[in-house]
Amino acid sequence: MYKSEPPEEAKDFIEFVNKSPSPFHATQEAAEILKANGFKEIKERDSWNDGLIQREGKYFFTRNGSAIIAFQVGGKYNPGNGFSIIGTHTDSPCLKLKPVSKKEKTGYLEVGVQLYGGGIWHTWFDRDLSVAGRVLIQQEDGTFKHTLVKIDRPILRIPTLAIHLDRTANENFKFNKETQLAPILATATKAQLSGIEPTEGVEAEANHHPILIHILAEEMSVKPSQIRDFELAVYDTQKSVIGGAFNEFIFSPRLDNLEMSYCAVRSLVEAKGLENDSNIRVAALFDNEEVGSLTAHGADSNLLPATLQRLANTKVVDASKEVSPTAFEEAIHKSILVSADMAHAVNPNYADKHEENHRPEMHKGTVIKINANQRYATTAVTGFVLKELAKKHQIPLQEFVVRNDSSCGSTIGPMLSAKLGLRTVDIGNPQLSMHSIRETGGTDDIKHAIDLFKVFYEEFAELDQKIIVD
Repeated sequence: MYKSEPPEEAKDFIEFVNKSPSPFHATQEAAEILKANGFKEIKERDSWNDGLIQREGKYFFTRNGSAIIAFQVGGKYNPGNGFSIIGTHTDSPCLKLKPVSKKEKTGYLEVGVQLYGGGIWHTWFDRDLSVAGRVLIQQEDGTFKHTLVKIDRPILRIPTLAIHLDRTANENFKFNKETQLAPILATATKAQLSGIEPTEGVEAEANHHPILIHILAEEMSVKPSQIRDFELAVYDTQKSVIGGAFNEFIFSPRLDNLEMSYCAVRSLVEAKGLENDSNIRVAALFDNEEVGSLTAHGADSNLLPATLQRLANTKVVDASKEVSPTAFEEAIHKSILVSADMAHAVNPNYADKHEENHRPEMHKGTVIKINANQRYATTAVTGFVLKELAKKHQIPLQEFVVRNDSSCGSTIGPMLSAKLGLRTVDIGNPQLSMHSIRETGGTDDIKHAIDLFKVFYEEFAELDQKIIVD
């Protein structure tokens, strides 16, 4: 009686995040959405000339298997025209297995992990954990192939200390991140009784517990000796769900930033009017934002600049103009980047942590993020673009600035804006418990963001003609 039906967009997102326990899986799921909607996979290593790129064409490519760029060429595009870009990231704070993860203490087999990003690490205690990522498999013909793996059952646990042994636990929960944040895999007794021993000459079993290697091998239907190396993240096996009295919340891991990544991809494939667009529409999902983006597949790499430059300098089939020597420079100044990363909803139990006039709420729209010290790249002009589009289509928007006595996080927006000289606006959907192992978002805001992104793709090029700024 009291339940309300959540938007279909929220239900689809739940499925997306449950299939994406690592950036590799998120990239694969994004690629599947694109392929199902007529996008053609291309490679960075190949030439994009000789008729590959066409007006109204839809394309995507991946880098490192953990970053993906998709783009559509407008039907009225000519070299030197602009780019309508949405940028997000696929990674989230997590624990990652060490190169040598094998540990044993007081009768337990433990797995050594590294901290990735700025997680709220105490939320990882007493959770049902497993591993996911990519594994380098030696094939029968001697070649090597990266294969995705996701162990669906809980095989790891980080136990807290009983209150009887630490009466101060409720007053000040402290722990050593090296010695007390190591997940338990098994008891040494059961491991010995299993008869699973390291195989001589198999490096993976020398560096990691043989039982872990056997679990991975069984999941991928290969021999343990075929596993040569891997990049594995620890993840919470509890699924993302819709909850709350009115089915209004999303209780989930990795909302930051799979929610914005999903919205970017979904809006790109659903946006209309490509035949009349004079721009190239781009969705860029980067890896490694949580650790600074300075990697070959992060936003602070050449990934987006090189892509835009190649497109600007490519003779698109059926384009009526030849490529100018300054096509790229011309295009940049007709373009805009929407840097989409989740935002902080006001927490009712900590409302004083928000500036009194800037307290974003769930269900009230995507948040434009502003910071005088340029931790966000929003300007009056770039913020106006989204406000104007949202006002025209009655899509809710909110604004956020951090308190003067609080520190401010940052996004991919400022670095890409500076690197390219690109107009940029920073936005994100409001959420609670950012960087916790379980975060909370609003179901309505998925649709709000998709609707906003769709009209951005459809109408930015036309709106930009009316904005006169030197």
